[in-house]
Amino acid sequence: MRIDSVELYHVRMPLIYPWRTAYGEDPDIHSVLVKMVSGDTYSWGETTPLKAPCYLPEWTGGTFALMKEFLAPQIVGRDINSAEELLNMLSHFKGNPFAKAGLEIAWWVLKAKMDGKPLHRLLGGRSRPVEVGADFGIQDSIDMLLKKIQRAVDEGYPRVKLKFRLGWDVNMLKAVRDSFPDYTFHIDCNAAFTLKHLELFKKVDRFELAMIEQPLNYADLIDHAELQRQIATPVCLDESVTSPETAEKAIRLKSCRYVNIKTGRVGGLSNATKIHDLCEEAGIPCWVGSMLESGVGIGVAAELATLPNFKYPADIFPIKVLYSEDLAAPEISLCAPGKVAVSKVPGIPYEPKEDMLKNNTVNKVVIKP
Repeated sequence: MRIDSVELYHVRMPLIYPWRTAYGEDPDIHSVLVKMVSGDTYSWGETTPLKAPCYLPEWTGGTFALMKEFLAPQIVGRDINSAEELLNMLSHFKGNPFAKAGLEIAWWVLKAKMDGKPLHRLLGGRSRPVEVGADFGIQDSIDMLLKKIQRAVDEGYPRVKLKFRLGWDVNMLKAVRDSFPDYTFHIDCNAAFTLKHLELFKKVDRFELAMIEQPLNYADLIDHAELQRQIATPVCLDESVTSPETAEKAIRLKSCRYVNIKTGRVGGLSNATKIHDLCEEAGIPCWVGSMLESGVGIGVAAELATLPNFKYPADIFPIKVLYSEDLAAPEISLCAPGKVAVSKVPGIPYEPKEDMLKNNTVNKVVIKP
């Protein structure tokens, strides 16, 4: 299909409550929305590297500029018949998976619409609701955290992820485990620790968590393998897996027992499915992560999560948890306790609301041949 034009929107979405992690605080989420047009058909995609390069080296302003200057002009006006073909056109630009993912995801949704299929069917997934979990960043107090966990339990979420950093660590876990002795929790360290903190992670073992997500350096595979050898709790890699190649190395090194897959971080849906397949073959379960996207990005994540080796509840949140009003419609909500529905229409049903998009746009560009 011929790509007639690409529209890029750098948007800012204020959160209800700041998202606090080991690397800092985000009061709002910065994202790039992509509208791709072919003839009378269009699609929307989203990529969300955040405002500053604190999660990984990419950041939204830089991603928008790169897509505008180099990536989108490379594909506009071209006939592209597969996502692999699109990625090959961009392959001489090094790295920048979030930037490439924005265009690649929009291509997948466009293809699904043209084929008359929900996106998950084009990806090889199953038409059934996706199990999702709840996540809580670092709160103002332990009491606030415990109240939010109780609400998540009452609403039927099967697990909760907790952000973890020095000062919000073992004492926090003790309070949580004392209050919820049998519930499923895991912690996310956002690459804030080193092997010097081995004794801390050995203490974490006693809380019987489902996993410890990305405890060590964002680009590391070797030290994670050493950590996994010395603790009982499964290690999950997030930031360290940025491509099928890094996933293959992590498997070979035995760096983890779970892998979190985020479409932006790994360069799009094609790479996400390849990593899923590599992990399935190796007996390593996966789960779908989130960058706190709008409904557009969350909707795509839900479609991906229908693949068979996504065996742990996803980071796919009802929008009311994050935003007072979503940028996109329809609003994503639970279709059953702890579950989100997948698309019943060609592509995905989620599109930006015109007024919200206008009011939240920081920068915009239209790229034509």
